[in-house]
Amino acid sequence: MTQASRPAKAVAEFARYLRTETTGGVILLVATAIALIWANSPLDDVYRAIRDFELGPAFLHLDLSIGDWAKDGLLAIFFFVAGLELKRELVVGELSKLKQAVLPVVAAIGGMIVPALLALSIGWGAPGIDRAWAIPVATDIAFALGVLALTASNLPSSARVFLLSLAVVDDLGAILVIAVLFTASFDLVAGAVAIVALLLYAYLQHRRVRSAWLYVPLALITWVAVHSAGIHATIAGVALGLLTRVRADEGEQEAPAIRLEHRLQPWSAAVAVPLFALFAAGIQISGDSLGAVFTTALPLAVMIGLVFGKVVGIFGASVLAVKFKIADKPTGVGWRDIGALSLLGGVGFTVSLLIADLALDGEASEQAKTAVLIASAVASLGAAALLLRRSRAHAGVEE
Repeated sequence: MTQASRPAKAVAEFARYLRTETTGGVILLVATAIALIWANSPLDDVYRAIRDFELGPAFLHLDLSIGDWAKDGLLAIFFFVAGLELKRELVVGELSKLKQAVLPVVAAIGGMIVPALLALSIGWGAPGIDRAWAIPVATDIAFALGVLALTASNLPSSARVFLLSLAVVDDLGAILVIAVLFTASFDLVAGAVAIVALLLYAYLQHRRVRSAWLYVPLALITWVAVHSAGIHATIAGVALGLLTRVRADEGEQEAPAIRLEHRLQPWSAAVAVPLFALFAAGIQISGDSLGAVFTTALPLAVMIGLVFGKVVGIFGASVLAVKFKIADKPTGVGWRDIGALSLLGGVGFTVSLLIADLALDGEASEQAKTAVLIASAVASLGAAALLLRRSRAHAGVEE
């Protein structure tokens, strides 16, 4: 091996390491812990000063705080990767065959409807619940897959595909909720620019153009136009991901979607999502504020929606889909496995924190985000315990 090839190989190995779900989950957990410690330390003023520091051109309405850049900008990378994954699953993956696609889609729908209804019923009448009901509808892809990778090495690979498909569909639903619920006004000119940019992106993909010098500026124009139109800018990431080609041409080593996913996944896992968590999870926690989370209707609605609503929604919808013969269980996966995976669906985290930020302000936002962190911790620990048992069962005698 030459001297020049060693650094390149090391970088490739490091990128491969960052692409693993376990690594992404650990980095996300560390970033969250740093945020909580920092926000509850004597350096809290420094944390808030950095998070609230504004930068960017005002004439494009981009004079955002660093926290907003993490939420609107960096998360667009995460959602672009999610869009690529969804497109791949729809075209060449598990979701490309109707019978295989039905179960995670139905489970995801159940996992959105039941938590939303639970949150609405428990929080009915509480200020902000008209928007906060959306907080428990999401499942965190990175964190959930990280817990699965750490605890369930002996489960069939079809269990991971089920969870990934469910989480991607789930997050797509959450993205649509964000687009509908949190678009207060719409700028027609900026919207038209965004549509033209997306059409041009799709045309370039169709014509097999591969130049990054065209795609990177076009992606930035799309992001700015979507943001200026009044729609949450992460929608730009999803739209671009869904327009990216996923089938390789003859003689082509990798399709653009696969190539981009491999290149961007490490940045998403190691930079974009952790930095978002760093500035979103910095909640001040005291005895009184923690007690209020368990005695106030809105945060209680969020916690119960995530922990119980997800289990009931995902598992119940899966049982009904199989019972009425519109779907089949994943190969080698039993109902106890699906029950454990359903509890893992209660790890809301990234998207739930994002919706809490968009839906609420001040103390209500802090309480809702605390509820998301508590519910995600309970769901991940409970699911980890169940998955360890299921993994041991699969290592010995199957159901």
